[in-house]
Amino acid sequence: MKMIVGLGNPGKKYENTKHNIGFMVVDRLAEEHDATFKKNTFEAEVADYFVNGEKILLVKPLTFMNESGRAVGPLMTYFGVYLEELVVIADDLDMDLGKLRLRKKGSAGGHNGLKSIISHIGTQEFNRIKVGIGRPNGKTVVNHVLSTFSKEEAETIAVSVARAADAADDFVAGADFLQTMNRFN
Repeated sequence: MKMIVGLGNPGKKYENTKHNIGFMVVDRLAEEHDATFKKNTFEAEVADYFVNGEKILLVKPLTFMNESGRAVGPLMTYFGVYLEELVVIADDLDMDLGKLRLRKKGSAGGHNGLKSIISHIGTQEFNRIKVGIGRPNGKTVVNHVLSTFSKEEAETIAVSVARAADAADDFVAGADFLQTMNRFN
């Protein structure tokens, strides 16, 4: 079993904001694989589908970004998901808009959603796909991450969301995450 977690904030207010890149990627995966999200008791929406007989879980924590681990940790325990089967998709301020970076481990790098997951699962060693949203231009970080994409940015992000979904698909199809990193970094 593999678990793909997209980070974001629930609700219409945050739907197309920069901080919701993770939700955008798992929504695309759900659409591609005809999977439907359902709310569950772990403060998350979960969809599932199968690849080569293996169950794939798509997860959108409903805890708001800063408490993402509150949903991820218990879901991993409940479903028996191992660390090497987890992929977290998040935005990254320190990368140019649309750039992808895959990592097998690392610090939270100031990202509160990743910090919460690290706290709840007890390690920094889990797979992640980060999508660059760029640094704020004259905005505070909070205003930047909670803002929507401009028309020009949206075109770049659409390509990046597709590539991030392709990377997740590559991994769930049987690639070792290191192989996926080599193909998509």
